[in-house]
Amino acid sequence: MRSLEDATGDRCVDILATGGDHGWVGCRRDPEDAHGWRRLDAPRMGFASLDEAHRAAASAVGWLN
Repeated sequence: MRSLEDATGDRCVDILATGGDHGWVGCRRDPEDAHGWRRLDAPRMGFASLDEAHRAAASAVGWLN
């Protein structure tokens, strides 16, 4: 639903929606690797809204603040 990149463009947080469930996942990309974005962990789901998932991501990922 939303993809928020850091200032370097090497990290992002994706805000997700699946059915009525919302969550987020952190990702990174390495410029020398043509693979593109890679998830850092499994998505953290279980939030009631996109805004709630975004707030949870911001409290866990320092550069989002």
